[in-house]
Amino acid sequence: MVTDANPSASALQPAFTGTPVVPGVAYGPAVLARGEVSSEAVAAFGDGGFADVEAALAAYDAASTAVSGGFSAKAERASGAAAEVLTASAGLATDRGLRGAVRKNLRAGSPLLEAVDHAVEQFAGVFTQMGGLMAERVTDLRDIERRLVARLVGEAEPGVPTPDAPSILVAEDLAPADTAGLDPAVVLALVTERGGPTSHTAIIARQLGIPCVVGTADILTVDPGTMLLVDGTSGGVTIDVDPDVAGALVAADAEEREALAQWTGPGATSDGFRVKILANVADGQSARSSATGPVEGVGLFRTELCFLNRTEEPTVDEQAEIYAEVLRAFHDDRYVVVRTLDAGSDKPVAFATMPGEENPALGVRGLRLSFSNPSLLERQLDAIAAAAASTGTETWVMAPMVATIAEAREFSAAVRGRGLKSGVMVEVPSAALMAHQMLEEVDFLSIGTNDLTQYTMAADRMATDLAHLTDPWQPAVLQLVAITAEAGRQADKPVGVCGEAAADPLLACVLVGMGITSLSMAAAAAKPVGARLATITHDTCLEAAEAALAAVDPASARAAALAVLGG
Repeated sequence: MVTDANPSASALQPAFTGTPVVPGVAYGPAVLARGEVSSEAVAAFGDGGFADVEAALAAYDAASTAVSGGFSAKAERASGAAAEVLTASAGLATDRGLRGAVRKNLRAGSPLLEAVDHAVEQFAGVFTQMGGLMAERVTDLRDIERRLVARLVGEAEPGVPTPDAPSILVAEDLAPADTAGLDPAVVLALVTERGGPTSHTAIIARQLGIPCVVGTADILTVDPGTMLLVDGTSGGVTIDVDPDVAGALVAADAEEREALAQWTGPGATSDGFRVKILANVADGQSARSSATGPVEGVGLFRTELCFLNRTEEPTVDEQAEIYAEVLRAFHDDRYVVVRTLDAGSDKPVAFATMPGEENPALGVRGLRLSFSNPSLLERQLDAIAAAAASTGTETWVMAPMVATIAEAREFSAAVRGRGLKSGVMVEVPSAALMAHQMLEEVDFLSIGTNDLTQYTMAADRMATDLAHLTDPWQPAVLQLVAITAEAGRQADKPVGVCGEAAADPLLACVLVGMGITSLSMAAAAAKPVGARLATITHDTCLEAAEAALAAVDPASARAAALAVLGG
């Protein structure tokens, strides 16, 4: 048993180690989420006793509609990333292709539950083979299957148990419907066996502001009720910690969090070097919530949420009102960076995305959708311009998945022609390597570290086995960020980071040292990041960046930055 009177959480010897995604220390009993439908109910259901294929298919339709409705109801109560992924799951639950596979299996003589299982297996295999962001949809698909089966056999839909007391939630992985409904007052921390730093679990945990460690091998071997100490900074999960020691660590962490919560902005280092702290939003609700915090605007407005559950493209007027709802929240001398439609790959849009791509992560997504359908982008830009005019909010517009100078030039002309500032996202390594030339065409750059890491390391960002490669601390990724930031410095134009890396207070300091001028993140991360920057000088950030860039792997990059920054 660990009994050192004054250890730091990172000094303990963890029994399990994963990828840290949300910093913080938590201590409590393990509650395991397994969420399977009872075998007794499945056995009692048998073949369902349906008169014919159409009767069985009607039962499936009723179940899928109910499951989809449950996701949609949760999406309406959620905001930001949570609402986005729940809306996507609602659409997947009633997907016509999945229904068609179920019907085909029924006609081949399979009983209903078997027909559903085989259809899900078929789609899971396709998603896995496609890789990229689609691979994570397998977790969502399995969750949908469990909910469908529960509906069919007459049980309540499975999900995360509600602990009787504050606990540590341990799971193989968590579907969006599970993480979106968590109560931070009861769930002290999340630890999953699967998932990476940009998985749905990680993104929503950041939004909730609770410590989270993902990709934790063998964590499901712990017995329910085992007392766990979770360190969301180091990724360690320790058992058999003396309760007094654990209590002291949690108290110290709570005191630090309370101090962070007092930060009111604006973003700056201790010697006054300004860094804009911005919010990532997805809709009016998340924008209004973020606007009450110490942020100077929005660094990433994900417009695709209003498209995901639509079979037809919203009109220009419909889009303009949706965008205006976000812009209105920041009309008080703050600005909003609007990202044009980032569809494709894991975010299929019925009227826009390409069906049947062999590798959609490397296919027609983001700006590339406009190549064969330029009017789609034109109408969206018209709507953004109308929203900007009606609200008076300063509006910048950027395109995702830009790979060439010609793409940047053409997009910039379209945006500037509507009186708005133009920019592009740096997600493709070619954009980082050509950042100097990109900035000759646009007004700003914004680095999407999630995709930049995936494409730089040629590793599926959702693959647990490759989490060490999809770590934004990878030296190659840091080098590309540094190249982009230096291009911005030379051109005297803003270069921000809007990927999940901006929410890491330690990495944020390194990014500022590289020359990044703004950091955009889930609103819950703004105070921890801003408060951390306020404790150090700009020279210290420069030193930390130099140390991290000299490292040979993510672990040594973190360690080098910590050695400079302390804590």
